[in-house]
Amino acid sequence: MKDAIVLRDVTKRFGPVSAVSNLSLAVPAGSIYGFIGPNGSGKTTTLRMIMHILLPDHGEIEVLGSRDTAAARDQVSYLPEERGLYKKMTVRRLLRYYAKLKGCRRPEIDADVDEWMVRMDLPGVLDRTIETLSKGMSQKVQFISAVISRPALLILDEPFSGLDPVNAQVLKDAVLEMRRRGATVVFSTHDMDTAEKMCDRLFMIFKGTKVLDGTLHDIQEQYGADTVRVRTTGGVEVLAGIPEVESLNDFGQMQDVRLRGDAQAFLAHLIARTTVLHFEVTRPSLQDIFVRIATPRES
Repeated sequence: MKDAIVLRDVTKRFGPVSAVSNLSLAVPAGSIYGFIGPNGSGKTTTLRMIMHILLPDHGEIEVLGSRDTAAARDQVSYLPEERGLYKKMTVRRLLRYYAKLKGCRRPEIDADVDEWMVRMDLPGVLDRTIETLSKGMSQKVQFISAVISRPALLILDEPFSGLDPVNAQVLKDAVLEMRRRGATVVFSTHDMDTAEKMCDRLFMIFKGTKVLDGTLHDIQEQYGADTVRVRTTGGVEVLAGIPEVESLNDFGQMQDVRLRGDAQAFLAHLIARTTVLHFEVTRPSLQDIFVRIATPRES
């Protein structure tokens, strides 16, 4: 199977509002595919159509090679952004329950549960109820509940939201492990740094329309090398009034500057004003590209 998900000219309306308009995309099987876009852009609507929670008004959707809404149901798992588990259930019972919903057998389930407990660093919690777990533990258990059935397609909505760095690292490794096992992973995120580092391909939807779709390299190539990363003794203030500066992103110690003119002319103006400690011509980051697309333009 070449593509795990295929959308062809998909449109979804809610009354007079088009949440998704003529959307076509293909998610390669075995890839990590990032969904990005501002709130209200159509990401969640698209994911719900892929999972057949919503049906499109127009167009076709194939999931794992089938257009049948029930055909791939047991092979698809979903981790929603709004976490929710049965608080009175023990972890063991909860994970068995979710696995059985997908048709898994008891001996297979228990072996996988034990493996995931070790992998996710959750010793001694199997017989505890969900309500006694910390937030980080609960989030890891919810992730396990999504993967315990060994899905062919795993859809994650903001999987790293609210996790501390240690638990985020554990979950990141688990996502990569699912890809190594052959699963296709789709995740929606606002964390552009994570998306840059993890995703094989990236898709951005804005106002219901696809605006980006490709590898990070391909996307950055579209925007050219118009960004300069600088650090000076004068800080951000010395950039005011330099004619080549179109916009900038100030990080305090360093600034990313988008140029409208020649980088060497900009450097000459900068040297005339301050001591330059770092000067690097680079491609715009995914964060910068996202902001360029999603920021309202002044009329």
